[in-house]
Amino acid sequence: MTIEFSNHILSFNKKLFLTVILLFASFVCCFLFYQYKREKEYKIELLDTKLQNYNYQLYDHLKRRDTLSTERMDKFLSEHILPNLRVTIIKKDGTVIYDNTEHDVSKFTNHSGRKEIQKAIRNGSGYDISRLSESIGKVFFYSAHYFPDKNIIIRSALPYNLDLTKHLQADSNYIWFTIIVSCILLFMLYRFTQRLGTSIKQLELFALKADRNEPIDMKQKFPDNELGEISQHIIQIYKRLHRAKEALYIEREKLITHLQISHEGLGVFTADRKELLVNSLFTQYCNIISDNNLTSTEEVFQISELEPIISFLNLNQKSESTQEEKKTSMSLVKNSRSFTIECIIFQDRSFEISINDVTQEQEQVRLKRQLTQNIAHELKTPVSSIQGYLETIISNPELPRERIEAFIERCYAQSNRLTFLLRDISVLTRMDEAPGMIEMEKANIKTIVENIMSEVAMDLEKRHIRVFNLIQRDLVIDGNASLLYSIFRNLMDNAIAYAGNEVEVTINCFREDECFYYFSFSDNGIGVAPEHLNRLFERFYRVDKGRSRKIGGTGLGLAIVKNAVLIHGGSIFAKNSLSGGLEFVFTLKKKES
Repeated sequence: MTIEFSNHILSFNKKLFLTVILLFASFVCCFLFYQYKREKEYKIELLDTKLQNYNYQLYDHLKRRDTLSTERMDKFLSEHILPNLRVTIIKKDGTVIYDNTEHDVSKFTNHSGRKEIQKAIRNGSGYDISRLSESIGKVFFYSAHYFPDKNIIIRSALPYNLDLTKHLQADSNYIWFTIIVSCILLFMLYRFTQRLGTSIKQLELFALKADRNEPIDMKQKFPDNELGEISQHIIQIYKRLHRAKEALYIEREKLITHLQISHEGLGVFTADRKELLVNSLFTQYCNIISDNNLTSTEEVFQISELEPIISFLNLNQKSESTQEEKKTSMSLVKNSRSFTIECIIFQDRSFEISINDVTQEQEQVRLKRQLTQNIAHELKTPVSSIQGYLETIISNPELPRERIEAFIERCYAQSNRLTFLLRDISVLTRMDEAPGMIEMEKANIKTIVENIMSEVAMDLEKRHIRVFNLIQRDLVIDGNASLLYSIFRNLMDNAIAYAGNEVEVTINCFREDECFYYFSFSDNGIGVAPEHLNRLFERFYRVDKGRSRKIGGTGLGLAIVKNAVLIHGGSIFAKNSLSGGLEFVFTLKKKES
C-alpha cells in the first residue's frame, strides 16, 4: 500500500497553531463571559444587600410603633436613607399602605403581581432589575423583604438611571488583564507549535522517503525534546525493520528455492484458499490424482479424492483464529501411484498441503522384504544340505569310507557356496549403507581385466571360451579397485556359467566423452529371453533357478555389478546382441579435472 502525501494549503504547524488559537479563544471568550456575568451578579447582589439593610432598619423602626404614621415615616426616611430612594410598604395581599413618593396610596394598584413581591412572599426576599413602575412611570431597581410578624412587605427601590447603570457594570480591568495574558500565551503557543510542526514535517518527509524506498539520511537532526527522542526511536525502529526485511527476503528466497527443488509437492494457501506458493511437483501430483487436468491451482479443492482434506479445512477454518496449528493426513492410491497427503492449518488460518509420492518407498520396502526372504531361503539350502550329510554320517557309522568322503566333499562344496553367498551379501550391504565411505583410488581397467582372465583361465579353457580384451592400456579411472574388479569378475563369471561352450567374449571401451567411459561386455552365446532382461539385476533373480543352483551361483552377481556401477557414477543395462548372445553396456565416470 502506497501512502500519498497531498499538497496542503496550510502547513501542519500553522494548522496546529490555528486550531490551538481557536480552542484558546473559545476558552477565553467563555471565561470572559462567565466572569462578566459573575461580577455583574455580584454587584447586583451587593446592591440588593444594601437595600435589604435599609429594609431591616425601617422594620426595626416600625416595630417600636403601634401605628403607621406617614409623618414619622417621612422624617425617619429623610434622616436614614439614600437620596432618590423609594420606599414602599405593602400588605401581604398586595395593598400598598405607604409610599414615600406618593402620600395618596389609593392611587396605587394592587402589587401582588409584582415579581419582587412574589419572590419575597415565597423566599423571604427578592429583587427585580430594571422594571418600569406602573404607578410612577419610571424604571427602578427593586429589593423587597417579607416580615411575617407584621404581615407586611417592605420594598426599597433606586431609580435605574445612568449612575446606577455604571455602578452595576462589571469592572473592565480584568478584561484587559486577560487580553494581555492571552497575547503572551499565544506568542508562546506559536513558538511551540512552530517547533512541533517542524519536527512533524521532518517525520513526514522521512515517512515519504521510507515508503518510496528512497535514500534516507539516518543522521538527520531532530529538536532536543521529547518529540525529537521519539523521532530518533522511530528511525532506529526503521533501521531494525529494514534489516529484518532484508533478512526475511533472503530467507524467503531460500524457502522458495527449497520448495522448488523439494522432492515433495508443496502448496501454501491463504485463509480464503488463494495460492501463495506452489511448486511444480504439487501441480504434477494433483494432475495425477485428478481425473481432469487442472487449469489453475485453486481447482485442487474440487478434486473428489481429496474430500477428507477439504472437509478438514471446512471444519477448522470457521473460527477467526486458532491458538495452535491443526493437522491431518491421509493415504491415497491413484493411477498405480501411492501418495501420502498432509494438511497443516496455521494460526492465521492459512494452510499448507504436502503431497508425497511413496510409490518408490513402498516398492523398496517390498524389495527389502523380498530380499530378506530370499536371503533366508538361499542360506537355508546349503545349511540344510550340510546338516543332512552330516546327520547321515553320524547316524550311519558303518558307511563305506569312500561314501563318507563323498558326503564330506559335498559339505565342503555347500560351505564354499555359503561363504560366497555371505561375501556377496556383505558387499551389497556395504554398497547400500555406506557408499560415501568407499575409498577411491586410481585403477587401470586393462590391468584389472587381465588379472581376471588369468584367474579364470582354467574355466575358460574347460569351456573353450575365447576372451578379447580390447580396452586400451592407459585407461585409468578414479574408483575403488575392489568394486571395479567385482564388475568385470561377475560379468566374466556370468558369461562362463550361462553363455555356453565354444563362445567368444568381447570386452571393449567403445566410446568416451567429457564425463564418461562407455564399456561393452558381450558374448555370442545362447542369450536371454527378452522378458528376463529388465530383471537380470534383481537380487536372487535367476532365469533358470535349477541350473543356477547346480553350478553354484548365488544370484547376487549382477546385482553387485549394478550397484558398483552406480557407485562409480554410471549406469548399466542388458540387451541381446544382433550376432546372438548377451551384451552388457555400462558407463563409468571419468576422473574429475
